[in-house]
Amino acid sequence: MSLSSESNAVDARPLPASSGEGRRLAVDRFFEALVRFSGSDLHLKVGRPPLVRVRGSLQALKHPPIDAAEMRRLLEPLLDDRLRGIFQKYGGADFSHVCEVEGVPTRFRVNLLTQQGAMGLVARRISTSIPDFSGLHLPPVMQSLCEFDQGMVLLAGVTGSGKSTTIASMLNWINRNYRKHILTLEDPIEFIFTEDKCLINQREVGQDVFDFSHGIKQAVREDPDIMLVGEMRDEETFLAGMQAAETGHLVFGTIHAAGAPAAITRILELFPASKHPSLRSGIALNMKAIVAQKLLPSIKPGVQRVPAVEILIFNSVARKLVREEEDEKLNDLIRMSSREGMQDFTTSLKGLVDADLIDRDTALEVAPNREALQMALRGISVAQPGTL
Repeated sequence: MSLSSESNAVDARPLPASSGEGRRLAVDRFFEALVRFSGSDLHLKVGRPPLVRVRGSLQALKHPPIDAAEMRRLLEPLLDDRLRGIFQKYGGADFSHVCEVEGVPTRFRVNLLTQQGAMGLVARRISTSIPDFSGLHLPPVMQSLCEFDQGMVLLAGVTGSGKSTTIASMLNWINRNYRKHILTLEDPIEFIFTEDKCLINQREVGQDVFDFSHGIKQAVREDPDIMLVGEMRDEETFLAGMQAAETGHLVFGTIHAAGAPAAITRILELFPASKHPSLRSGIALNMKAIVAQKLLPSIKPGVQRVPAVEILIFNSVARKLVREEEDEKLNDLIRMSSREGMQDFTTSLKGLVDADLIDRDTALEVAPNREALQMALRGISVAQPGTL
């Protein structure tokens, strides 16, 4: 079964019922279609046919538009009593869902939402295997970010930029190389780790622990060496993560921001201005690196998407700039510090084009500095500032 050449529609006729012992839901046929067409995301909205994202583009399934009554019949069975209460109170719920596709259990991260009074769904397929750095086409410096004993490493990017996959690859590298205790706090759990050298405990917010901040506070009694805190979405969660970093843990987390320096601004926006001086001191003291990603469609056969990566490593200059509120100079620092493993999006995009992983048009479309990338692709070095 293949994508239609005459329209954006793809066939969503249901597969035979799964042979596993788990309960098969009517909505599972759409999850199966997503997997069958190697898609990344499923969208269900009242009044529209189901949509799947394939190689970065939304395409409609060959299915009639779903009305409100059918949507409720499809989606309500996904909710247990706890999730139903969350959905009714907040108008949305996040959870994981597993269904079998041709006998293979496949995991999805699901967001159930309400829009204009109707139920809807957005789900992301979670890979059953955790790729290594080379498989993700990540810079070699990513390994060194796994070797810190304590501090904080943040992955920045918009939704769908591959932050969770990158962190999973980092934690799995640690799992293969160190004898440590990894504790994750996730909402929901995405990748399921297989223990190698590490002891790994994965806690799901809402099921295993009340919320992120409670989970981090409890973690100090659970003897972790490394912690994964899902999204840094509010003041309390970030402070709890920072406190864990201060007390000798290596903390990984994610944040919604367009770039590495922009992540500093995003963190500050979580707090009132009166707290910014002490917050800057805490960031300068504890932050080890911020990695920002953009996930792009690939032109290389067998590779669907690759990340453009910006890396800010907190050396003495970066700490000084953050502490003294000179964030506007961080971009210059990144460009001047390639020997330390730093790189900006221009360097990353040029590398992806040179490696025939993405085309020039894609690179120029997403480049924060289009002119700088055009010059780099022509082999013209951008003049570096003399000092910071």
